[in-house]
Amino acid sequence: MSTGWQLSEHEDWPADAGIVDDGLEAHNAPWVVGVRSLACLARDAQGRVLGGALGRTWGECAELQQLWVLPEQRKQGLGRALMQCFEAAAAQRGVRRVYLTTFSFQAPRFYAALGYAEQARIEGFGGGHVKYLFLRELPHS
Repeated sequence: MSTGWQLSEHEDWPADAGIVDDGLEAHNAPWVVGVRSLACLARDAQGRVLGGALGRTWGECAELQQLWVLPEQRKQGLGRALMQCFEAAAAQRGVRRVYLTTFSFQAPRFYAALGYAEQARIEGFGGGHVKYLFLRELPHS
């Protein structure tokens, strides 16, 4: 039986990733109305980005996709301030819960200290690393 297609494995797939991304985006479009990007950035006096919290909101949910702070700015409260900015901006959009994933070598203790609760963990990554899913219900205003 001929299917008209053939499968192959590729390690160097970025050139074709846009086709997959565009196809999935077109499929999802009717259901994801109202998804909005959200970013909080910290800059120094010269305008250099010192850190940022990037994600998106949709309905009552926000997903933090990336949190990063310049290494020399860490352990000074900037990460916490960025999270507070992200949560406050999300809450202004009607968000009631924020979720994120993080690896064991990244910041699970940081998020737990901010009130995020572990919802799931996935083990089996190289080096014994674990991936966590965290969720925080935002205070009602």
